[in-house]
Amino acid sequence: MSDSVHTRRRILTATGAIVAAATLAGCGLFDDEPEPEPAPDPLQPILDEALALAAAYDLAIQAQATLAEQLTPLAEDHRAHAAALATLIGAVLPSGAAAPVASAAPPAGSADETLAQLRKSEQAAQTTAVAACLAAPAGRAALVGSIAACRATHASALR
Repeated sequence: MSDSVHTRRRILTATGAIVAAATLAGCGLFDDEPEPEPAPDPLQPILDEALALAAAYDLAIQAQATLAEQLTPLAEDHRAHAAALATLIGAVLPSGAAAPVASAAPPAGSADETLAQLRKSEQAAQTTAVAACLAAPAGRAALVGSIAACRATHASALR
């Protein structure tokens, strides 16, 4: 009788060890593959555009100092949008807050050409923001809708 109990114990112990190993293998403990990177936030392009627009305004001000009074508040709006979006999506803003286009050359041409170029950029960015607003969940749509409206206002102010 003691031989059958001993054998039964061994079988139960071995079975328990196999089940435990299978469970650990199933939970990923033994996986060597790294976790895939999370998908970028759908609002990241809106954040990138806000930074690019702020940088474009800064470059335009450098090229056309006479437009500084008109363009500075618009650039500040885009920096505020970038800060709000970064907070919402948990992104870290680059130092200088205008890094994406900072290496570009200031726009060439007259003040009117500069304004036309900025207006075109605002209109394109406004279209992107409207599309993002329509796709965003309610908690995000208010901010993105506000940004889209502001971009439309900027385009109008640049006429």
